[in-house]
Amino acid sequence: MERKLKTIYTCLPEGRHKALTMSYDDGRSFDRRLVEIFNKYGIKGTFHLNSGLMEMDDQAGYRVQLDEIKELYKGHEVSSHTMYHPTIERCPLDQVVQQVIEDRKILEKAVGYPVRGMSYPNGSVNEDIVKLLPACGIEYCRVVGNTDDFAFPDNYLLWKSTCHHNHNLMENAKRFAELHKTQYLYLMYVWGHSYEFDNNDNWDHIENFCRYIGGRDDIWYATNIEIVDYMNAAKNLKYTAAGDMVFNPSAMPVWISVDEKVHKVEGGACIEI
Repeated sequence: MERKLKTIYTCLPEGRHKALTMSYDDGRSFDRRLVEIFNKYGIKGTFHLNSGLMEMDDQAGYRVQLDEIKELYKGHEVSSHTMYHPTIERCPLDQVVQQVIEDRKILEKAVGYPVRGMSYPNGSVNEDIVKLLPACGIEYCRVVGNTDDFAFPDNYLLWKSTCHHNHNLMENAKRFAELHKTQYLYLMYVWGHSYEFDNNDNWDHIENFCRYIGGRDDIWYATNIEIVDYMNAAKNLKYTAAGDMVFNPSAMPVWISVDEKVHKVEGGACIEI
């Protein structure tokens, strides 16, 4: 007897069901070494920068500079961390807006694309700040803390990571690598500061992680904004009531699974499924 209803699942690119993203703050000079490690193992990251601190810093080599970020972070994402890294819960809201907007303006001029993400400086956030960020052009923002799980966030403006790199990193990586149930989507999200590896003399910690988790066919390696954009595009797919056709009004392709068969839905296409 023919089934009356199909089982349709959202997939990640190429039909995958797992994604990994990295998130690093402050734009210290040690980002250069971290980017090299990421590139070596095919890991993609988002780097949250304070453009005003770059301009103020008189210590040679203390921070990456504006004139290098386009090339340094090529293939990764440059994101906002506010202009001067204040504890924004204590700031007047109009000043919070300016901290975000001015940081975006400078970073965007340097990298040549819209900066649409952020991490909260000092982990500082309240409800009013969350509400104003979309009007500042911010589509996601990372909070501090660890979930030790692999769920996608309900609210990308309160995006909590799986773990800091000093918190159960390899334990979480091994659990993540072993996940095989394709009826779920899984996301591992790691955050930190590159200078911590130098302070703790443990660069081998992040390199061992990247060596272990990189190069896997079942993992999509993505920046923060790539995940947001893709999940928004997947959410925006339009299905017929019968579930026999789907239209993708977005520019980017989206993958779905229909009764365990993977389909690629090109941007602007309407296909039978």
